[in-house]
Amino acid sequence: MNSNSARKMPPNAPVAFVKTRWKGLVINDDGIDRRYYELCALSELRNALRSGDIWVQGSRQFKDFDEYLIPTEKYTELKSVGSLPLPIETDCDHYLNERRERLAQQLETVNRMAAANDLPDAIITESGLKITPLDALVPSQAQALIDQTSMMLPRVKITELLMEVDEWTDFTRHFTHLKSGETAKDKTMLLSAILADGINLGLTKMADSCPGATYARLSWLQAWHIRDDTYSQGLAALVNAQSSQAFAAHWGDGSTSSSDGQRFKVGGRAESTGHINPKYGAEPGRMFYTHISDQYAPFNMKLVNVGVRDSTYVLDGLLYHESDLRIEEHYTDTNGFTDHVFALMHFLGYRFAPRIRDLGDTKLYVPGKSSDYPALAAMIGGTINEKCIREHWDEILRLAASIKQGTVTASLMLRKLGSYPRQNGLAVALRELGRIERTLFILDWLQSIELRRRVHAGLNKGEARNALARAVFFYRLGEIRDRSFDQQRFRASGLNLVTAAIVLWNTVYLERTVQALHAKGMLIGDDLLTYLSPLGWEHINLAGDYLWLRNQKPEQGKFRPLRPSREA
Repeated sequence: MNSNSARKMPPNAPVAFVKTRWKGLVINDDGIDRRYYELCALSELRNALRSGDIWVQGSRQFKDFDEYLIPTEKYTELKSVGSLPLPIETDCDHYLNERRERLAQQLETVNRMAAANDLPDAIITESGLKITPLDALVPSQAQALIDQTSMMLPRVKITELLMEVDEWTDFTRHFTHLKSGETAKDKTMLLSAILADGINLGLTKMADSCPGATYARLSWLQAWHIRDDTYSQGLAALVNAQSSQAFAAHWGDGSTSSSDGQRFKVGGRAESTGHINPKYGAEPGRMFYTHISDQYAPFNMKLVNVGVRDSTYVLDGLLYHESDLRIEEHYTDTNGFTDHVFALMHFLGYRFAPRIRDLGDTKLYVPGKSSDYPALAAMIGGTINEKCIREHWDEILRLAASIKQGTVTASLMLRKLGSYPRQNGLAVALRELGRIERTLFILDWLQSIELRRRVHAGLNKGEARNALARAVFFYRLGEIRDRSFDQQRFRASGLNLVTAAIVLWNTVYLERTVQALHAKGMLIGDDLLTYLSPLGWEHINLAGDYLWLRNQKPEQGKFRPLRPSREA
């Protein structure tokens, strides 16, 4: 038409891409309106590019979705021999039959309990769901034990604490030279550089506060020995050491975890690198997204933008940490969940249990007729689209297998699948699977007070850990003032490593305080020990000159004396 200067659209012009909202403008009584036809074509092309249904060869932003995943031939081979690295039934019919049966069974049970008003601390009426808040009171005996043990913990400088923890774990051995692979010859300077990151002091101020240190020396150590991988390996050594402590078993077995984001303001020269999220006000900031085990160990931290939903990074921390923890169940708040996360969590072998705000407004999806469950009518939002799941089943398996094998990160895929104004077929199918898992979870939540308490306790541990991180990261008013992304990332990694060291040190000395109380004839039940926490910092001196006095370190195999108990 352009080459012939034709002005009227031929009647056989393709219109399959014209959506209902455009038809009234594009197609009229006189035929096809060329101007609206071109606008519609460009609009639909833009949406298809964003959703990934159309790609541009050689483009980085709009490249073929297939290029992110394991090759089709490899996927086909793995599936044919039953070697897909996924802990689920990979046959679509068998999978859907099993989930459908379980969903129907759970719906029938909850419908019966709701009709008889037998749901524990919950009621479903025509107006919706109401759940009684959990009682979060700490028993007086437990509070007395918390106060007594905290008073007995030895007072210690942060430098002495890090040296002592390094004596136990030798975590500094992981900070190897970039070229030679050798460990740092001067551990004191290495610890100074790590501490400068952890407390947000920076190398220049650390050189002024640490006798014998110079900026040049600290900068050299940071350039050659401190990297993302060395921070990860050092953190794993601390997490593994804390998990191996017998006393840590009072808080959990290391199979559950929670994650939460903590915002830090960006100031000074770095202000232009921050992002603004109205949820946190009008000031730019950065988010430290942290995963913490049920034993209080912060086993993963990631620097992210405050404008990106937390759910994007939930799976990264579970899949890519280097500790020996084997997480089976994971908790988040409302920002940490989407239907896509629910689906991928199940496909990758994790039980996902978020604490959903306004749970009554979150709809259930059923495999059959909504009328089959009259007591749940106020919560039912529709039926599962099994046809869409079947059409994209192989794509879903290939995506999950690619994430599991590390071909692509979970956060990248979730960001691509969840941020488009027009979702592609794979995203819609994954959403339908997520609706199945979310419905099953909500039905469990309605039946189990124990599940609610478990999730609540797990998230409280993460919030308490955030308080410790805020106390440690206190220099520069707790603001991030480094302009480069690498330096900001080092701040996050250093903070996480220092807090992990504090958690380990507190775990060891809390056990010694309890042993001392036992020796005095005080009977302490295991149920009370669960209320203790290794996140206290009142006994730790975080400020002042940073002296690395080897003569203040306990001898090999020895510990610091406890402070006298209150009775003494």
